[in-house]
Amino acid sequence: MIKINEHYTEIGNNYLFAEIARRVREYKETHPDKKVISLGIGDITRPIVPAVIEAIHKATEEMGKVESVRGYAPDAGYDFLIHAIVKNDFTDRGIQLNPDEVFVSDGAKSDTGNIGDILDRNNRVAITDPAYPVYVDTNKMTGRQIELLPCTPDNHFVPTFPKKTADVIYLCYPNNPTGTVLTKEQLKKWVDYALEHQSLILFDAAYEAFISQPDIPHSIYEIDGAKKCAIEFRSFSKTAGFTGMRAGYTVVPKELIAKTSKGEIVSLNALWKRRQSTKFNGTAYIVQRGAEAVYSSEGQKQIKETIAYYMENARIIQNALHDELGRTTFGGVNAPYIWVKTPDNMSSWEFFDLLLNKIQIVGTPGSGFGKAGEGFFRFTAFGNRENTREAIERMKKLMN
Repeated sequence: MIKINEHYTEIGNNYLFAEIARRVREYKETHPDKKVISLGIGDITRPIVPAVIEAIHKATEEMGKVESVRGYAPDAGYDFLIHAIVKNDFTDRGIQLNPDEVFVSDGAKSDTGNIGDILDRNNRVAITDPAYPVYVDTNKMTGRQIELLPCTPDNHFVPTFPKKTADVIYLCYPNNPTGTVLTKEQLKKWVDYALEHQSLILFDAAYEAFISQPDIPHSIYEIDGAKKCAIEFRSFSKTAGFTGMRAGYTVVPKELIAKTSKGEIVSLNALWKRRQSTKFNGTAYIVQRGAEAVYSSEGQKQIKETIAYYMENARIIQNALHDELGRTTFGGVNAPYIWVKTPDNMSSWEFFDLLLNKIQIVGTPGSGFGKAGEGFFRFTAFGNRENTREAIERMKKLMN
């Protein structure tokens, strides 16, 4: 008889966003005349910018010629993209990285889930709560012990250190789902903790491009010592609208070391390279040329305009919920998410059903991100302007 990994039976049957999609689909089937507006999943609505599209078209034409066609991509990424990443995302911010410390991939979701492949299942893991579901679910799939670190209004969404020493720590800032951030001083405390306890920080910086305040770090490597204790994940999905193109990258510094059960010193950079070369065939050439164009002067100008568009949506949502309706809200300043307290002590899913059935608005129940998310709700700024304004007007009529 075939045996399964029984840890899969310990997680819910449905991934959060799959469950949301199911409920919305069922509603639309029974109410085909209703216009449903989604402020839920963090998917893009603005087109990929012209500079990137031009690069993709050019690369596509290259693939149609004998002299320029490309086969398998290098498992760590093409040099042209890696050098653009190192210069623009790190060197220009005063951070020194070697090109072979950057690994291009098909997205941060894949890498934050797959990174566990190179880590022992007996590592103790600490994860902020609420959190992107991938962090928790992938560790449960492996059977690791998890300690959740509540992030609530009571502690200003700044997690406290684990009760038991953590070997691996997940931090995501700007945070998904709460939209909150850590200052350099607050992040330094976590780097110091990791260095003291020989822990590994897995730092998800997928939303760094949305930061607007000057004292908020864009990279954990802005903190002294972080290259000895942290892996950083980045994404082009929201920054450049690549949710359908699939591109991101992970930084694994060579200074990062770990030990085998026999006490032998091993490079995490080397392990991740070995993992990727075995299990990953590389991001498509066409996609990587598009990602490279993100860093061109025209690409940067155009992408900043797109980010400004989304952040104006965030301002509209935030102002309506907080200023006009008097709701308790967080985020929306350095991140494209607004985290709001549900009204009248409603549960997160009760509020979801109310919005869907009464005014045909879709958001994301906070409880889907963890226990500390119960009683909260996430709205995304990734909708188009017209739908965002219409959704707000519907909520005003319902909640006034």
